[in-house]
Amino acid sequence: MKPKILVILGPTATGKSDLAVQIAKKYNGEIISADSRQVYTDLDIGTGKITKKEMRGVPHYMLDVITPKKVFSVSDWQKQTKKIIADIISRDRLPIICGGTGFYIQSTVDDIVLPEVPANKELRKKLEKKSLSELQTILMKLDPERLKNVDAKNPVRLIRAIEIATELGTVPKIKKNKSQHEFLQIGLTLPDDELKTRIHNRLLSRVKKGMIKEAQILHKNGLSWKRMWTLGLEYRYMAEYLEEKLTKKEFLEKLETEIWHYAKRQITWFKRDKKIKWYKPGDIKNIEKEVGKFLE
Repeated sequence: MKPKILVILGPTATGKSDLAVQIAKKYNGEIISADSRQVYTDLDIGTGKITKKEMRGVPHYMLDVITPKKVFSVSDWQKQTKKIIADIISRDRLPIICGGTGFYIQSTVDDIVLPEVPANKELRKKLEKKSLSELQTILMKLDPERLKNVDAKNPVRLIRAIEIATELGTVPKIKKNKSQHEFLQIGLTLPDDELKTRIHNRLLSRVKKGMIKEAQILHKNGLSWKRMWTLGLEYRYMAEYLEEKLTKKEFLEKLETEIWHYAKRQITWFKRDKKIKWYKPGDIKNIEKEVGKFLE
């Protein structure tokens, strides 16, 4: 029998972290975060990183892995995650991958072979000066197919795709190995109006908790406005607000709209995978039943 791995995924603000902890407590699990920004140290309130108290004693991995001054790729995440999974399984515990970064999750579930292209610092410096539309145009000329599949609103993803296409001619077609594990993917879903309300309330709560102060401290400690901008969402708009390019009202409105658009992109990504079993966040009884059946 193949070792089993549980995945809890879905768009932002659906309560994935809470559910993962609840399942981990019941089924002897340990949690691996699949969030492309929570890998960075000190990006805590803005990314909604789980606190020690909220972990309730459950071990969590792939949080606070690297300084935000450096770039952490999906390949980096995949390599480290494979080692962590092997360790968790060796101790007869259940690995639970939890998060909303679709490509991170897919890289492990489908055991994708990622291109080994090292970072091109010189090229990156040039590309970081380009606007979003300029990056999209460059990738369109190099590899129109990749532009269809990449998160075209994310400059980090665009720059990496350009880097690979520049080195290899095109971004290689995705190759998959035969997985050594059996997966159950549980997706959390909500009607649009409920999800919008959650996003709104959560944003106000994070501002109240000191999200803007967090961004000020990050900048004071050497994180450039430009790097903050490439980190996306909360950090992008906080950088613009703190540089006085936006009023507080504009900052909140633009950020809320962008988080909603991001949630829609996550939903689109996950809906492509027909193996995901979808539940509402409150449907804990049926989720636990599904997990129990999977682990039999």
